[in-house]
Amino acid sequence: MPVELKRAPFGTLADGRSVEAFTLSNPSGVTARIISYGATLQSLIVPDALGNRADLVLGYADLESYVSKPEYLGSTIGRVANRIAKGRFTLDGKTYETSRSDGEHTLHGGRQGFDKVPWRVVGTTTRTNASVTLEHVSPDGDQGFPGTVTATALYSLNDQNELYIEYRATTDRPTVVGMTNHAIWNLAGEGSDDGAMNQWLTIPADRYTPVDTTLIPTGELRPVAGTAFDFRVAKPIVRDLRDVRDRQIEFGRGFDHNWVISNTPVDEVRLVARAENRANGRVLEVLSDQPGIQFYSGNFLNGTRAGKSGRFYRQGDGFALEPQAFPDTVNRPAFGSARLAPGETYRSRIVYRLSVSKVSG
Repeated sequence: MPVELKRAPFGTLADGRSVEAFTLSNPSGVTARIISYGATLQSLIVPDALGNRADLVLGYADLESYVSKPEYLGSTIGRVANRIAKGRFTLDGKTYETSRSDGEHTLHGGRQGFDKVPWRVVGTTTRTNASVTLEHVSPDGDQGFPGTVTATALYSLNDQNELYIEYRATTDRPTVVGMTNHAIWNLAGEGSDDGAMNQWLTIPADRYTPVDTTLIPTGELRPVAGTAFDFRVAKPIVRDLRDVRDRQIEFGRGFDHNWVISNTPVDEVRLVARAENRANGRVLEVLSDQPGIQFYSGNFLNGTRAGKSGRFYRQGDGFALEPQAFPDTVNRPAFGSARLAPGETYRSRIVYRLSVSKVSG
């Protein structure tokens, strides 16, 4: 059986623009729904070891909630993911001020980043894989960033239970770009009473980037050995989540840090994280070509937002695994470069590989 694609309305914005939903389904019972607002992964339904299906990503049931209660749930993040210190960076000798969306800092592209705009549908396929490609044109000066950037987000589901995302961007003048997806996961299901912090996590990284009290990297690449940040061997997320010996945990009430997978992007995707729910057997592997992965333990979910199931999302009800360049790379040459010039194409690839393991007992 082929992988199928269905297209349907998802709502209308206040200015009259319509938002669509694209449902990709494979014969194994994996179903992904992408909405054009924010190029967002709105739903990902996956069977467990017994065949019971559940939606694994936090999100809303309706467009109005995505607009009025933004939480980056499953959204495409850009122009630049994560934090830019003081909302300021210098490029080719000129300093730019970007809109501040996290106190004195810019977070996830500013107050109206890529997650808060409708994207245009530019293509769908239903061959070996089912896919949808969305496009957003960010004008020169948008949120303070230079250059007109044309960004695309391709979502593709295959019959091997892999959801593939590819981000691309071009520009008409030098700028900075760094995109990712902000899916927040609970392998028990987004509507489950079981929080996500008892799920097991592996991150194959020897170092991470410590942060200051406002979650801006200090510039250090610190070894994970002997710290709460050592996920090289699988362990429950909750095990060191409240490690009072480590002020890094105290700063963010949990994990909200970047792990160093490599010093630079690589040509092929490789494993950057693995999560497992040992109660139901669901396994999520995240593969990427990016140098870092931001692991966020849902610290700021505060029980005021009701999700698709009607359940209010609380702290620890989900976690994010966001492949990307290191935070504040635009201000730290030692972290690499986020520069994009005319004639170049920015590219970032993410694969969510879904499977099941044996359930003991």
